Amino acid sequence: MNSFFKYGEGKVRFTDKGSGGAVVLLHGYLESYEVWESFMGHLSKEFRVIGIDLPGQGFSDVFSDEHSMEFMADAVKLLLDHLGIRKAFMVGHSLGGYVTLAFLELYPGMLSGYCLFHSHPFTDSPEALLKRDHEISLAQTGRKDEIYPEDITRMFAAINLLKFKAELQRSMDIASVIPAEGIIAVLRGMKARPSRSSLMEEGRVPCLWILGALDNYINCEEVRKKVSLPENAGIVILKNSGHMGFVEEEEESLSAVRNFLRHLGV
Repeated sequence: MNSFFKYGEGKVRFTDKGSGGAVVLLHGYLESYEVWESFMGHLSKEFRVIGIDLPGQGFSDVFSDEHSMEFMADAVKLLLDHLGIRKAFMVGHSLGGYVTLAFLELYPGMLSGYCLFHSHPFTDSPEALLKRDHEISLAQTGRKDEIYPEDITRMFAAINLLKFKAELQRSMDIASVIPAEGIIAVLRGMKARPSRSSLMEEGRVPCLWILGALDNYINCEEVRKKVSLPENAGIVILKNSGHMGFVEEEEESLSAVRNFLRHLGV
């Protein structure tokens, strides 16, 4: 079921499928909850799965010039309150992982655990900051459609581009409808986010970290060396995935998430 709920002066789109322990799926930049459609369909056979269009993305409204990770985490918290969910397992893809870590900092008691999916706890590198500034400039000058073709293509490993041609086009279609104002607000929010590596290392709640060996955005070997994972954390490396493991290696990704959820008793 697709619905909207009121958040401040605007509205946010969400979907709620299945029954059982609650699992929240947070999408990445230039995405909507629709990127999770197949993954969500499988998970919802065993769990209650909630997807949300983060503010400024998908069909959710744009609320200000900058959407901080904390602002978006508050939107997720309000949705869970709206649905009467007191505790959930949160899966954050890329940008969604940054929001998940903000949620962990603000509302740790509401999480049974979390998964960073092709995401990390660090601030932007100088190169990433320059790229975000360039994309802000493109969006401000009416050239937002120059952003997503390259960005979306790079989300898939080069070896998977032909195999997942239809999924790539679908991701392009999802990105194409996101308004320039939403792109700018989210880019500014990502630029301003703090490092939360120490929070991840504290192990307040169990963490599953899924990375792609062929990721064009995150150097898998480099980032894993920077984090001392606590005992209640697990890590999975998808050998044939870029930045879209829940598409590129769906079965392996589902197995990793399901096994972690069962271990937690969700």
